[in-house]
Amino acid sequence: MILAVEHVPPPPGVGRVLRRAVRDFYDESWRLVLLNAALSAYVLAVLGVAVAFPPALVLLLGAGPLAAALVYAAVVVVETGSLTFAETFEGLRRCWRRGLVLAAADAAVVVLSIVAIRFYGGAGSFAWPFAVLVLYVGGIFAVFQLLLWPLAIRDDDRPLRAVAAEAATSLLRRPVAATGLAVALALVNLAGLALAVLPFLTMTIAYSALAAARFAPPPRPPEEA
Repeated sequence: MILAVEHVPPPPGVGRVLRRAVRDFYDESWRLVLLNAALSAYVLAVLGVAVAFPPALVLLLGAGPLAAALVYAAVVVVETGSLTFAETFEGLRRCWRRGLVLAAADAAVVVLSIVAIRFYGGAGSFAWPFAVLVLYVGGIFAVFQLLLWPLAIRDDDRPLRAVAAEAATSLLRRPVAATGLAVALALVNLAGLALAVLPFLTMTIAYSALAAARFAPPPRPPEEA
């Protein structure tokens, strides 16, 4: 008796993910550009106000729902190949709370990391290894976000703890690829900032969202879900 074995395609490599994200962005660029511009303009406006009034930095949490809408749009593009304005508004309606929670968690980790690095950095040379360890853990957390956000927004009906566990498992399975993708996207965003503010406003964040959505594990079959 011959048993039929279902062929599971291997996960895409970093190079393929980046190339497919370029095609995705080209196909749906004008809608993604508007979402990217809205998110970036909000962040820059808050930073501008914070220069005169530092407590205004708390308003950066408001970028969470906008980022969730952008990630939702990226997931829709990856899964269906198209995007409508109705779907972008639906993403904001469905995922704004989860985006706010994710943004708050990210902000808490950033603040704690800055405090820890300043503490260990000023405690003498014997404590510097701890500062380096904080930087290392912070880097892992940043890579983890590339997997967490697409999964958390795509599976918004699942508990966030379960989604985070799946993202952590995926990171442990492909640590080198995930790190390579994070480095590549960091360079893309740095290049956008170095060229001018305009590319940052219109391209790089949306492209990063598309690449992250491409890299994230595919949806589970209904019987597994």
